Amino acid sequence: MSPILETRGLSRSFHGLRAVHDVDFALEAGEIRALIGPNGAGKTTFVSMLIGRLAADAGQVIFEGRDITALPDHRRVALGMAYTFQITSVFSRLTAAENVALAARRRLGGDRAAVAREVATALERTGLAGQGEVAAEDLSYGHQRLLEIAMGLAQHPRLLILDEPTQGLAETEIAAFKALVRDLAGQTTILLIEHNMAVVMELAHRITVLNFGEVLAEGTPAAIRADRAVQEAYLGTEAAHG
Repeated sequence: MSPILETRGLSRSFHGLRAVHDVDFALEAGEIRALIGPNGAGKTTFVSMLIGRLAADAGQVIFEGRDITALPDHRRVALGMAYTFQITSVFSRLTAAENVALAARRRLGGDRAAVAREVATALERTGLAGQGEVAAEDLSYGHQRLLEIAMGLAQHPRLLILDEPTQGLAETEIAAFKALVRDLAGQTTILLIEHNMAVVMELAHRITVLNFGEVLAEGTPAAIRADRAVQEAYLGTEAAHG
């Protein structure tokens, strides 16, 4: 099988400084892959090129066998990619249900009954069923993050990219999030950018580690945990900070 998402030689520099350099990456369909690395490793730049918010200097982004390197972000969404931002991007004055409905309409058009069903399902799955009529700006930060995920789910993506999804969540909400990701694993492919290493080690099938804009290591959670180079570059720092 071909990977659902692939990069070949993907590179980007800013003012002569290499942010991402010659990254080859392949994500298999149905996989939960975690992307980790220290601050400044190039994760945000790499993901921004995946979703079309940042142009690559060199290399290719391939989605389901199609070269999408030149496509803008909204065209990539239409092809089946959904992305939740590290900084919440909901419409603050709309209710939670209205936010999800906007996302659902991208796929379902004007079918109001179908949109309403999709909204109810997405809010239920993310633990927000009782928050549908609350304005997004009145939700807690953690619930705004969950609302972003609900908006992503409503699009029925073939690839769901989750950027720091547990940031701001309480422990009980993190437990519910992990259950949701496990449930989703049979329906969509997930790329998880996450600093919470307990979440990463528990959920990911495989982990890719970026450092100084390059792939430092890739493998199963057990292999990554045992990798001395990863320990020195990242995991040792993470352990020191709890």
